[in-house]
This record gives sequence, C-alpha cells and structure tokens, in this order.
Amino acid sequence: MIPTRFSAAVLLFLSLLLPSLCLGIRSFRIRVVGGDDEFGVPWLRFAEAPDYRNGADCPVSTDGEFGSSCDTSLVHIAMTLDSEYLRGSMAAVHSVLRHASCPEHVFFHFISAEFDPVSPRVLTQLVRSTFPSLNFKVYIFREDAVINLISSSIRQALENPLNYARNYLGDILDRCVERVIYLDSDVIVVDDIRKLWDIPLSGHRVIGAPEYCHANFTKYFTDSFWSDPVLSRVFASRKPCYFNTGVMVMDLERWREGNYRKRIENWMELQRKKRIYDLGSLPPFLLVFGGNVEPVHHRWNQHGLGGDNVRGSCRPLHPGPVSLLHWSGKGKPWVRLDAKKPCTLDSLWEPYDLYRANVQTLGSSSPTSSSTLVGNSVYFL
Repeated sequence: MIPTRFSAAVLLFLSLLLPSLCLGIRSFRIRVVGGDDEFGVPWLRFAEAPDYRNGADCPVSTDGEFGSSCDTSLVHIAMTLDSEYLRGSMAAVHSVLRHASCPEHVFFHFISAEFDPVSPRVLTQLVRSTFPSLNFKVYIFREDAVINLISSSIRQALENPLNYARNYLGDILDRCVERVIYLDSDVIVVDDIRKLWDIPLSGHRVIGAPEYCHANFTKYFTDSFWSDPVLSRVFASRKPCYFNTGVMVMDLERWREGNYRKRIENWMELQRKKRIYDLGSLPPFLLVFGGNVEPVHHRWNQHGLGGDNVRGSCRPLHPGPVSLLHWSGKGKPWVRLDAKKPCTLDSLWEPYDLYRANVQTLGSSSPTSSSTLVGNSVYFL
C-alpha cells in the first residue's frame, strides 16, 4: 500500500501539472538564454519561459502608469536576485506567472547585491531574456548598509547580507510602492497570487504572514534574553507566535511611517553587544512584530520542505490545502535533483525549473527545428 503522505504528494503533483497543459502554450524555436556566448558565465543557461498573457476577464488599465513600478493596479512582489539562488528565483517567477489569473498585472521588484559574482546588470539582462514580457525592476542593495550589524549565526548561509534586504524594502523600493508581497527564492506558488495580495491588513498591522502558534517560541532566543527582566518584557503585552519571513504581505506606507527598519536595526545592534538569539535575520522580526501579525492561511507557506541535504532528510507536506510550497531549510530541490538524490516533494518544484544545462547541445544539433513548449515539456516538431 502506498503511504498516505506519498499519495497526497502524487495527487498534488498531478493537479499542478495537468491543468497547466492548457495554459501558456507557445510555439518558438529552442533558445538558450545565457551561456559563454551571451553573458560570459557558462553555467547561466535558461530556457525562455512561455509568454503568459492576461485572459479576457482581466481589467484593461487606462492608467498612464500601467506596467510601471508605481502602478497601484498591479500585484507587487519583491524578491532577492543573486547568483547562488538564481535558479530558484527563476522557478519562483515562472510559478507565479503560470498560475496568475492576470500575469501581465504582476510587477517584480528584484533586489540584487552590489558585489554579487554576477553583476546586477547581467542578472537584469538574464531576467529580461528569460521573461521578455515581464514587468520588473532591479534595485542594487548596498551591503555596507547592514554588514556591520550582522552577527554570527548557527549557519553561515544565514549571514549573507542579502538575507537582510527585506529589512530595507521601504528604503530600496520606489516611494510610490505602497504595498508588496515578499517572497524567498526557494518557493513555488501554485495558486493565483492575487488571492494573497488581496488579504487585508487590519487595524494598524504592518505585515501579514502565516503564524504557527504551536511552535516553541522560546527557542528562538537565548537563555540570556529570557533571563533578562527588561528584555523579556518586550512580549509582556503580546501573545507572539512564530512566523516565517520568507512569505509576507507588507504595507510599506505603514512601514516607513513607523520607521520599522530602525526598530529592527536597534535589536541587531543589541545583539552585537549581548547575544540574545542565534538564528540570523528572523529573530529581529519576531521581536518587532511577534503578536502583531495579520494571520494568513497556512496554505500560503508550506515551509520546511528543504530538510537537510547533508543528513539526507526529507520533509513531508503539512496537512491541509496548498497554495505555496517553500523549501526553507538547508536542502534545496535543484541541488538534490542534480545530485540524483531528490526528495519526493522535489518533483513538485521540477516542472517550473527553466535551467537547461544541455539544451544548447540539443539546439545546435538541429538549429532550424522549431518546437512547442507545453507545460514544462519541450516537443520538437
């Protein structure tokens, strides 16, 4: 008998893949984006994504700002863009467009590190070549804004300055951007992103995210924090719950008005003097927003799917419906797939992967052949 969780994963995979056979069907010649001949970086090879367009029911904008970063009729999404997680970012963008009811009404704000091995200019060209009709803008994150505030973490990967870019969205993004969805690069969206965008932030709440109140909240801070009568009092009038900062709806107007960047930085400065947490960029968010987060349905962050590549551990799906899959944790699906050691749920990520290590060879063997991309499969004609 097939295990129940495995059956659920298979059913989810079929439900995500099969409906896409009637979406975004586009005929085009096989084209490799990137590679030695284009950007001078041999491993940057991506297939051009299908050209997803709005349906007849999507509104027609008469606003002169349509398609710009200031267009308030669009769904605004912020993500980091760097060479290490580029493959994940491309898959995440692809998944958003593939399931969006109105893909032309989505605008991406990409944050790129100033000193990334692949320059922001090259990353911009690569995104434009992979998604020719995408509405997006690339902003440069100057790492010196945060580098002196970062303390050592339990994992070196958590010390990457770009992990802290979400703290500065109110300053980095254009002032006209009033609201944004922040997404990590290791997610796949399998529902209409407009549904997440439309969730209201009640009262004076600044962010919305799925909360996990069953988690042991005390473990996110050190004993020296909880034993300090002044510091631990920060939660005295709140009932904080753990939330994952990889998926957040953010009101940037309220963020700027409340100077929340500085509030987070204050805790980071204290951390440099007295170690009150061990886990990178998450604890300052918990300290500032814990107990004052707009609850979002758990379907919008099925997190923890990364497991651990080193130990070979895999995570199952949490019970309930799924709108977003999140491979948070040490393991990433593209690493396991390349190593031929995937977890079961990595098969749900693979259909959105645009990386094509060998497509250049295929194209060169038949340079005049055309093809049709249906879903995530290439059919030569």
